[in-house]
Parts: sequence; structure tokens; C-alpha cells
Amino acid sequence: MKSFLLKRLIQIPFILLLISFMSFMVLQLAPGDFFTAMQMNPQISAETIAEMSAKYGFDKPLMVQYILWLKGIVCGDFGQSLSYHVSVVQLIGSRLVSTVILSFCSILFTWVLAFPLGVIIALKANTILDRGLSFFAFLGMSMPSFFFAFLLLLLALHTGWFPIGGTFSSDYFDLSLWGKIIDRGRHLVIPVLVLGLGGMGSLMRVMRTQVLEIVNADFVNAARARGLSEWRVILKHVVRNAINPFVTGIGYLFGALVSGAALVEIVLNLQGLGTLVLTAVQSQDQFVIMGVLLISGCLLLVGVLIADILLTLVDPRITFKKLEG
Repeated sequence: MKSFLLKRLIQIPFILLLISFMSFMVLQLAPGDFFTAMQMNPQISAETIAEMSAKYGFDKPLMVQYILWLKGIVCGDFGQSLSYHVSVVQLIGSRLVSTVILSFCSILFTWVLAFPLGVIIALKANTILDRGLSFFAFLGMSMPSFFFAFLLLLLALHTGWFPIGGTFSSDYFDLSLWGKIIDRGRHLVIPVLVLGLGGMGSLMRVMRTQVLEIVNADFVNAARARGLSEWRVILKHVVRNAINPFVTGIGYLFGALVSGAALVEIVLNLQGLGTLVLTAVQSQDQFVIMGVLLISGCLLLVGVLIADILLTLVDPRITFKKLEG
């Protein structure tokens, strides 16, 4: 295990270096830069623009710009946002909390429902229950998340059950601790439903397929022959062997913290990384975009590493040597 972890930890910086370089070069393909729009403003002189461009290193060759940015990253400096005039670390940190809370709640909601429902429809295969839940699973998989968000916003508008958009209410900072928690929770209902129900369908189908492949396997029938109860056979032998795709998916969920919630945050006007990235792309705020992409890549790599370690714990057939191979 030590050698496996050491190899992975050595690989991570090189992979992040490749991700950052490719991201930087792709950003250069866009016409103009942050200061292009400023040139259209007659109130800003060319000398001011040239001074600001030199301050942030935009007057230097591309490779020099990248090396200077990389040098700052090594020292813990992600640069300064050109639009917000604050450090990128401070800006991303203020938005990351909301995105992590939203993603964690939606993932928890998805797994709590998808895992047992996938097992149930597999055990009740080809019944009315299976067909009904499978229909809703396919509906959730095929419906675009932004369209589902609009439907829930329309429902909230006519019923008044939940707030319409936003991360918290206007009087949030005047509320007590429990009042703040309740207010945040009410604002999370619609985005969690959008993200959770959208991903639940595919996970249900994956779990159903895995259980159907294992439920009549020889080692499962052998467990039944030893006199174990059916539910003990299901929980101890079937579910444990069918859970591998779920564990593998944990790694990609870490990387999806940014991309998965981005569209929903934009539609519902939530102050998370999704709206931050959209604003940064529109204004060509290069340092913010690079910082978010680097953090997303780091989360993905760490998540995959954690998923590999968990796989060896839940499935004794998988060893670190096999993962290295």
C-alpha cells in the first residue's frame, strides 16, 4: 500500500502540471483578453491599460506568463482576480463552501435513494414496481437539469413552498443560528432535487444491473444452501459484490463538485463556483479560470485515489498490485 500511495502522490503533480498547461494554452485561443474590452472605453487611456497589462504580466510572451503563474502557484499564490480585485484564493474559497454544501447534499440525497431502490427493483425485476421505478429513472436521466429546474421554480412560484433562487434570504445575517440553518436548507431544496433526481436514475439502473448479475451466482446459491436467510444473503453477499461501481464513482464525484452543480447554480442564481466561472469566462478573467480548473483537477485526482483505496477495502479480490498494473 505504501508503494502504491507513493507512486500516486508522485504522479499527481505531473498530471496537474499537464492539466494547467493545456488549460492555459486553450484559454489563449480565445480572441482578445481582459483588457480588450477596456480599450473600447474612451475614459480609460492607452497608458493606463498598458500599465495594468504590464502589472499582471500580459505584456510578456505566453510561456513566460505561464511560468510566472506556475511560480506563484508553487508559492501558494494563485494570482489576483482582474474583475473582483481580490486574491483568487480568497474568491474561490468564498464560493467553494456553497458549492461543496450543495454537491454533498445532492450526492447524499442521490445515494440514499438510488442504492436501496436499485436493489429493490432488481429483486422485483419485471414487475409493476420495477417498470414504474424504471420509467421514472429513465425520465430523470433524459430530462435536462435546467428544464427540471425551471419546472420546480414554476411550482415554487405558484405555491410559495420554497424560495425562488438565491443562496439565502435578504435577512439571513439577522437570523439566529438555527434560523440561518433552516433558511439555507429551504434554499437548497430545489437545487438538491434537480441534481439528486437527475443523477439518481443512472445509479439505480447501474445497481439494478449489478444485482441481477450476482443474485443467482454460484457463491450466492451456496450461501442460500447453508441456510442463511434471504435478506442476509442479499445484504452480505449480493450487495457487497454489487457496490463496486458505486465506490468507483466516488472518485469522479469529487471532480464533479464544480462541473455538476455549475449549470444549476447559474439557472437558480446561486453564489457558487458555477456562477463564478461563468462570470470569469465572460470577462476573460484568466487567473480565476485557471485557479478553478486546477482545483477541479486536484479534486478529481484525490477522489480517484480515495476510490481505489476503498475498492481494496470492500472487495478483497482487488489488490494494490492489480490497481498498479
